[in-house]
Amino acid sequence: MAEVKVKVQPPDADPVEIENRIIELCQQFPHGITDQVIQNEMPHIEAQQRAVAINRLLSMGQLDLLRSNTGLLYRIKDSQNAGPVSFFLSKMKGSDNQEKLVYQIIEDAGNKGIWSRDIRYKSNLPLTEINKILKNLESKKLIKAVKSVAASKKKVYMLYNLQPDRSVTGGAWYSDQDFESEFVEVLNQQCFKFLQTKAETARESKQNPMIQRNSSFASSHEVWKYICELGISKVELSMEDIETILNTLIYDGKVEMTIIAAKEGTVGSVDGHMKLYRAVNPIIPPTGLVRAPCGLCPVFDDCHEGGEISPSNCIYMTEWLEF
Repeated sequence: MAEVKVKVQPPDADPVEIENRIIELCQQFPHGITDQVIQNEMPHIEAQQRAVAINRLLSMGQLDLLRSNTGLLYRIKDSQNAGPVSFFLSKMKGSDNQEKLVYQIIEDAGNKGIWSRDIRYKSNLPLTEINKILKNLESKKLIKAVKSVAASKKKVYMLYNLQPDRSVTGGAWYSDQDFESEFVEVLNQQCFKFLQTKAETARESKQNPMIQRNSSFASSHEVWKYICELGISKVELSMEDIETILNTLIYDGKVEMTIIAAKEGTVGSVDGHMKLYRAVNPIIPPTGLVRAPCGLCPVFDDCHEGGEISPSNCIYMTEWLEF
């Protein structure tokens, strides 16, 4: 009977431990190490695992890739230029696998963060253990807790050095989770005032109607620049923020928008297109049915009875019915 040889595969090593070991090797040989040195020091690690670890360290700015007579060399960067990986490795030194697992789950969530409930689901760890790990990571300044505008009583966790996404903080329209309705109203008025002034200037030019109409348009970049120069905002506003305000004016029937082709590199253009806005005055008052908010509602497709957005709790529908 022929002998059957069974090849036993070694268990997968922890990616963080592989990266940590490569860093230690680079520190021992500051002039650089070859892939053969890494292979000799870690013979049980598969080539693919080594490649993944090295590529990650290179992408995070922890290693330099050099070319020499003997081939490629990996050299650790100066401590002054070290990236976030060195910070991570030093802080995670001595941590157990559970803590590393939770850190990697939070890292994968990016700047949108992740709730402790989802961390528990992905890690299969008890909630008490997760809370203990989260407090430990926060004390090391590896992660931070951020309150989300989507759920005021819940916090999401993300890496300490990340800027939270707008979907978490609410962007410029929120301050400490409170919607700044007065600030939005001021911006609304000032944007409309700018477009009105531009339209009046165009009418006073006494040129032919087509030139007057074209002159009354302003790009979102022009409106954004005007608002920035006014200095009415304590936070830095983007063109996207201003376009959000301009969209509310469109929904109110005060402004119209058109899109034109623009040369690449033109200020205010995106992908070869530019949005232009101008103030409008209706010739006759619209009828009651035309004023129904549903026709201009941007979330019309998501509106249904019993949902988060529904006709029964729509403030715009209530105002229209009272009118």
